Formats: sequence, C-alpha cells, structure tokens
Amino acid sequence: MTVSLYQRMTIALVLLFITITCLFSLWSAKLEETARDESGQRLHLTLAEHLGHDNPLLKEGVYDLHALKNLFHSLMILGPSFEFYFVAPNGNIVSYSAEPGKIKRDQINIAPLVDFINQKKSLPIYGDDPRNERGQKIFSASPIYNGNNLQGYLYIIIGGEKYDSILADVHSEQSLSHSMAFLLAAVILFFLVLLALLRYLTHPLKLLTENIRAFKKAGFEKSKIKLQNWPAAKHNEIHELGQAFNEMAEQINYQFVQLQSNDKTRREMLTDLSHDLRTPLAALQGYLETIQLKGRTLSDEQHQRFIDIAFKNANQLKKLVDQIFELAHLDGGQVSIQQESFPVAELLHDIVAKFQHRIQEKKITLKVEPEECHFMVYTDIGKLERVLSNLIDNAIRHTDVGGQVVIEVNEKDNNKLNIAVIDNGTGIHAKELAYIFDARYRASNAICDNKEHGGLGLAITQKLLLLLKSDIQVESQIGKGTTFHFSLSKTSQSFH
Repeated sequence: MTVSLYQRMTIALVLLFITITCLFSLWSAKLEETARDESGQRLHLTLAEHLGHDNPLLKEGVYDLHALKNLFHSLMILGPSFEFYFVAPNGNIVSYSAEPGKIKRDQINIAPLVDFINQKKSLPIYGDDPRNERGQKIFSASPIYNGNNLQGYLYIIIGGEKYDSILADVHSEQSLSHSMAFLLAAVILFFLVLLALLRYLTHPLKLLTENIRAFKKAGFEKSKIKLQNWPAAKHNEIHELGQAFNEMAEQINYQFVQLQSNDKTRREMLTDLSHDLRTPLAALQGYLETIQLKGRTLSDEQHQRFIDIAFKNANQLKKLVDQIFELAHLDGGQVSIQQESFPVAELLHDIVAKFQHRIQEKKITLKVEPEECHFMVYTDIGKLERVLSNLIDNAIRHTDVGGQVVIEVNEKDNNKLNIAVIDNGTGIHAKELAYIFDARYRASNAICDNKEHGGLGLAITQKLLLLLKSDIQVESQIGKGTTFHFSLSKTSQSFH
C-alpha cells in the first residue's frame, strides 16, 4: 500500500496533536491539583493550632490516648474530609481513629511538619499519608507541649480518604464525561481543520509531482504535455520549485531539440564527407591500379602523369581529413589560445607571398591596402593566419581570371582593428548568406574548380574567430563580389 505525502503528514500531525493534547491535559491537571492543594492548605493553615489551644485534651498535654481517639472520631464525623493523628516527636503515630487495617504506616517523616510549623517552605507542603504507603497529602500541623516538653504533633490530613473517594466518584460521573466530550469535539474539529489545511498546503506539491510524472512519461519532451503555470510568489517555496522545474523542462527540451538537430546535421555531414572522401580515394586507387597493371606498357610521360594525378588526389584526401579533424577538435572545446602582440602587416605580407603561385596561375591580383600599415594586434598569430588563409583561398577560388582580391586594414576605433578580405568574384545570393558558415554547405553558384578544397573552410574560420573573441561578417552581391570582415584587439604600441 502506497501512502502519499498528504496522508503521511496527516497521520504525523494527528499523532502529534494527540500527544500534545495528552501532555497538556496532564500538565493542566497537575496545575489544577497543585492550585487546589495550595488553596486547601492555606484555608486550613491554623486548623491544628486552634484545636491544640482550644481543646482541653491537647492544651495541657496528652494524658489519655483513648479519650484522644474518641475526640478524633467525633471530629471526623463533623468533618469527614479530615483525618486526625497524634504523632510522637520521632514520627511514630501514637493515636488515631480508623478502622483496623486502614493505617498502612506506623511512622511518618517529621521534616515536612517542621517546615510547615516554621513556615520555611512555600505552600503547598506535602506530608506522608498514613493510609497510603507511598502517598502524600496536604496537611495542617501544630506542636503539642506538656509544659516546656514537646510531647508530639497534632497532624491533620486535609482531604482524606473519604474525600478522595467522593471526589473520584464525582469526576467519573460528571466531569470526566464533559471533559471527554469536549476533548472529542476538539479532536474532530482539529482533524477537519488539519485536513483542509494540509490539502491546501500539499495541493501545489501534488500538481508538481503530476507534472514531473507526465514529463517523464512523455519522454522529456515538453511539447507533448502542458505544464502548470506557477504564480510568481517568492514566499512560497513550492511555487518557486514549480517555476524552477518549468525552466528546467524548457532547458531540457531545448537541449533535446538541439541534440536532435546536431545529430541530423552530423549524419548529413558524414554522408557528404563520405562522398567527398570516396571521390579522391577512388581516383587515387584507380590510377594506382592502372600503373600496377600497365606500368610496363605505359610511356614515361603517361607514367609520370598518372603519378601526378594520384599524388594530387592523395593531397586532396589528406587536406580533407585534416579539415575534418580540425573541425572536430574545435567542436570539442579543447583548443588552447596563445595570444601575443605582433605587427599585423608582416603576417599579411607573408600570407600574400604564400598565395603567389595560385594568383599567378589564375592571373588575378592579391594586395594589402594600405600597403604600409603600422598596427600592432594582440591575438593568436597561428589561428589568425589560418583564418586569413581560409578567407583568401575562398576568395581566389570564386574570383574570375583577371579579377582581384584585396586585404583591407583600417582602424575601427581606438581599441579595435578591422580586417576585410574583399573580392570581385561571383558573389553569393542574399538568401544563402545565413548558411555559408554551416559545415558542408555550398552556395548554389559555388565554383567547382577541381582544386584541393573540402567545403569546411568557412565553418573552421568562424569557430577560430569565436575562439579569438571576434565575429565574422559577410556582405555579397551576385556578380559583384563578396566581403568578409572581422575585428581584432589593437595594442597601444605602434610598429614602425
């Protein structure tokens, strides 16, 4: 049997209420008894003293114990709530009026009587009950002298055995029934109020639990369920918990969608890459097989041409694999940055020199403007070189024969330097600009020049610039060319 939180809290609070009620009842009864005893003892404070002074048998000392017993009997008839005893100085009970077997003690403790007579303690003071081996009662006491000799004490129990018996009967017949009725009504009322209060307090928790179960059952897809809208209440922890759960569900759902999207992109990318890998690999394998089978019948010129083609495909395959590993490394977030200050002009002219063979083959112009730029930048020189190489390679590939590519450098503000790679090539459709940085995306008018490029350059470039805390921007027009530009942090030094 499963017990809900609401039921557990109800049982626990009911048991707690019953325990507290019982303890409070016992404490109240004890306080009532103490107050009753104090008032009774205070009311009869001088009773024993007056009897000792006014009665001839006690006034001049005790001589006739039988007569004293008869006196006690008469007094108990007149006052049935009292019990009278004459006690020796050592505590022995000398005389009393009681039926045989009623007296359970032959001796009592004298110390409470002395405290009472000398008023050394606050009331109520309890003395030994001769009719109960362990019981104690309130009393009144007075010393009895014969001349100057202490003969003993007149010891009067207030509220004796008969009084207790009658009081118990009354309580059992009237007070107990009223108390039980009141207690029962209080318990029922408390229980009903408690149920309503607990339901009010635990209802939001129940709704939250149902939301969590539904979310789990829906496979953690928020779109399949409707979550509870929780009010913004900072004083209510359950409402705050509900809001936090909704935010968590939103985040989980977002990450779930992202994972699905990334998985789809990854599958598509693997499909495209497998095709790109298969093409140079098949060509490489084909030419090598041709050389192996017909090597002796091939002329030196044919043999060298086949070797060159195989070598070219091997290089293309290697470059594509390197790009795949580089992109995977960047996606893993494990790349370190080595920043330093250096003159940007030196790097730009070194990169231009690296592309001299390409631009001469295609008869295009590649230049830096201004040619003399005295700027120092603070960044990772290796990663910046990789970014500019990718952009320039892309620009050269999409620029027609006789065109030009310009690397333009200018100050954006006092702390930033803007670098742009500008070409007057084929351009990109405006609707495709948002996708060109996706891995394996190619514009519809991309040039297939049979060179060694794998289609991952712009994706790698964007990720490298993000590591350098820069954002790449692109503007393009079909038939007029494309501009890629980004910013770098400039140092206070200048280079001359």
